[in-house]
Amino acid sequence: MSDGNAIELRDVVKQFGEIYAVDHVTLQIRDGEFFSMLGPSGCGKTTPLRMIAGFEYPTSGQIRIHGREMATTPPHQRPVNTVFQSYALFPHMTVAQNVAFGLEMKRVPRAEVGPRVQAALEQVRLTGFADRRPRQMSGGQQQRVALARALVNSPEVLLLDEPLGALDQKLRKELQLELKSLQRRVGITFIFVTHDQEEALTMSDRIAVMSQGKVLQIGTPTEIYERPTCKFVADFIGETNFIDGTVVENGDAYATIETPDGIRLRGITPRPVRMGEQATLSIRPEKVRIVPPEDARAPNTYTMPVRVELVSYIGSDTRITVRLNEQRALDVWEQNSRSTLDRDAYWQPGEPATLVCHPDNALVLTE
Repeated sequence: MSDGNAIELRDVVKQFGEIYAVDHVTLQIRDGEFFSMLGPSGCGKTTPLRMIAGFEYPTSGQIRIHGREMATTPPHQRPVNTVFQSYALFPHMTVAQNVAFGLEMKRVPRAEVGPRVQAALEQVRLTGFADRRPRQMSGGQQQRVALARALVNSPEVLLLDEPLGALDQKLRKELQLELKSLQRRVGITFIFVTHDQEEALTMSDRIAVMSQGKVLQIGTPTEIYERPTCKFVADFIGETNFIDGTVVENGDAYATIETPDGIRLRGITPRPVRMGEQATLSIRPEKVRIVPPEDARAPNTYTMPVRVELVSYIGSDTRITVRLNEQRALDVWEQNSRSTLDRDAYWQPGEPATLVCHPDNALVLTE
């Protein structure tokens, strides 16, 4: 029995010589889930995908698909299909012939091939494109053909290795939403590998953040962004300010650090911390605000006098760098919720201000 898990990795290791590409990874991916493996280039996120597909075998550990051990099962005997960044379409074949290729290799009866190809093209919204050649289609359309070719075999799990990486930014954003919608329609498990944090946050039910072959954190997009459990995840997912210090107060859910220059800052502790331990306070730029010095009072917050140093207006928000002291600058993002050309409505370099932060918007991290 699979216990509701489409994929399970149990203490999986993959070594290439002395290098651990996958370092004792254990995770469960639920049936019908859109699950992303996220991390920088070289972090080991593609290797688990290749082992699930059967293109690589683990050095040790177990890989199960719907409860069935698959660690040494050949790729063609696994109930999965893979979509790659390169579309890998046959240029001399029509769209329908490309989609039908896998069915023909499996010797599916000819009477079944046509209806299944048509259904797959409908799933990816390419009805009417069956007779075109790949060169007559855009990059986004070709990627949809690759998806149809993978889905036509009715896999239990679809593996996607940075499938949107070759597309321009605008098309990527469009296909992110289409891919999520497609996964909801077909109802099978999607495992998506990407280095793009926004892509993972947009599409995923859950995300595994990886670094140096290890899974550092698994959670929903909200959990990963709002409650990173280590400094790497906080830094890799979105933008953040880091302030280093020593833990001087410690409670069940909060801790206070003191910086070398005597500033005390309080935040949530996603993991337990110890008195006297070196720690880092993480504050997202959009979670803090700056106000005129005379408006500094705010209940249950801490405040710091700052001076505006740089101001960048980018349309939806204004990104401000404030100087706390000679050693420390912090970023603040203010949403432009009011439309105005009034210069006085925006902060200007050199202005004094007070930075205001609520402890619930800051995290105390120790690694």
